[in-house]
Amino acid sequence: MADTTRTEPTAEEPDADGAPGDVVSFELAQHHKWYRRPDIVIPVVLVFLGLTLLAVADTPSARFRSEFTPPGDVSFSWSYFFHLVPQMLQGLFVTARATVLGFLIAASFGLVLALLRRSESRWVSYPAVAFIEFVRSTPILVQMFFAQVLVRATPAVSLNALVILFIVVGIHYATYASEAYRAGINSVPKGQWEAATALNLDPLTKWTRIIIPQAVPNVLPTLGNYLVAAFKDVPIGDAVLSTGGVLFMASTIRNVDFRPVEPYLLIGVGFLLVSLPAAWLVRRLEERIAYERD
Repeated sequence: MADTTRTEPTAEEPDADGAPGDVVSFELAQHHKWYRRPDIVIPVVLVFLGLTLLAVADTPSARFRSEFTPPGDVSFSWSYFFHLVPQMLQGLFVTARATVLGFLIAASFGLVLALLRRSESRWVSYPAVAFIEFVRSTPILVQMFFAQVLVRATPAVSLNALVILFIVVGIHYATYASEAYRAGINSVPKGQWEAATALNLDPLTKWTRIIIPQAVPNVLPTLGNYLVAAFKDVPIGDAVLSTGGVLFMASTIRNVDFRPVEPYLLIGVGFLLVSLPAAWLVRRLEERIAYERD
């Protein structure tokens, strides 16, 4: 639905001597919230459907083998480079899947941590602050090692490497996302909080209809940066957990064919093919979701 305008009643602007002057009219534009606009909601729904299909799809085999190896006197072979593209895409699918699933955990759990940190009860806010600072202060590589050892030492818990990877990535970046959410919530004008209190709105209505819709646009750029950063951190799991991602693919090909240049250059191109469109989409979404506060 397009935005409509309506003309307010006219008023007379007095002259310098106080006498009535010319008639002045002004218009107010009716604002439609971004979550009520089909041109925004429909693409978001399609993206979530794509993420759902990515989450439930079968994980491809982690076996990487090249059918031929170029002569040893050739420093770089374009034929060998393009021959590895299907295997790079196979590893890239695993990396992208772990990134998306981990980021979904980060985006949702980060909001929970931000709300817990804002709690008026010290028994709730202090543990949340301690958890956030502890996770942010430890490297994600150490967290992956710890999670792997913990799962192996707990007979009642049975998780494969990919599940461990995206849970660790999700929790790690949830602590960063919580700070972004906190900054976005604090950016909501004080008058909005006072208006919600004056209208005697219940907490659920206040947060879902007043605070969060205004805080989300301010958080999107930071969350987009965390998404790209998570995509570059997920391959660490290939070295720790052997999840079958792009780094595992390149290392396997290098160990078999003793040619590191082509596979590592190829996964660099693969990262660019995913990171650049993702950053562009985040910027476009940021431009479309512009909340008016005038």
